[in-house]
Amino acid sequence: MAIDNLDGHTDWAEALRGCEVVVHLAARAHVMQEEAADPLAVYSNINTAGTLNLASQAAKSGVRRFVFTSSIKVNGERTVTGSAFKVDDLPQPEDAYAVSKHEAEIGLRQIANETGMEVVIIRSPLVYGPGVKGNFSSMMRWLQRGLPMPLGAATRNFRSLVALDNLVDLITTCINHPLAANKTFLVSDGEDLSTADLLRRLGQAMGKPARLLPVPPALVFACAKLLGRGDMAQRLFGNLQVDISYTCQTLGWKPPISVDEGLRRAVREVR
Repeated sequence: MAIDNLDGHTDWAEALRGCEVVVHLAARAHVMQEEAADPLAVYSNINTAGTLNLASQAAKSGVRRFVFTSSIKVNGERTVTGSAFKVDDLPQPEDAYAVSKHEAEIGLRQIANETGMEVVIIRSPLVYGPGVKGNFSSMMRWLQRGLPMPLGAATRNFRSLVALDNLVDLITTCINHPLAANKTFLVSDGEDLSTADLLRRLGQAMGKPARLLPVPPALVFACAKLLGRGDMAQRLFGNLQVDISYTCQTLGWKPPISVDEGLRRAVREVR
């Protein structure tokens, strides 16, 4: 059934009838041009209150397990060279989206303690696949048009991504795996890429050469800040690595497809 709205007042009774497991992926995200006067209030209404309302109704209706897709942004926005976010790191959410996801996690653990419903939390980095949006979509458009990009020097940063198929496989594993109950897992493809490497391999998947200019990162940062795009420059040149060893060891899981296969599937419609 279709749900018109997602907030703290949504009635889920009909959708939950007879359900044993709920997988909750819906959220407010990828708002590139924020227009809300109070972004945190809007994010919290959907991502926090909406999630906890669904979880509370799910527990009352007898749902056995609630699988929640959160965000690696709960851990933070960046990692330092040579380190990666781990599942037991102290959360450090910065923006309104990350704060709303973190608060949802806290509320879900409380509901689990009070009701006995099992909760599984999956923190994901950027997900790419068919129909991907945001900065990943912008990179695809640049490559498709053959535009030169000043990112040839972005070779020393490393970022974790996750192909849609890999994320879906982990979610499927968490639906029934006995050791997943009431735990938090990090997910990625298991191979971290620099921005330049990502663009080259994305270009190969698209059949389009990546025209990368070796512009010094400091110059790109300076220009980006002048244009009000400093956050984008940070993502293009900064690190965000995810350690999935706990996920793999606990669940006996590994990403079923490689980065290159994930990229090929992501651009199939574009090609």
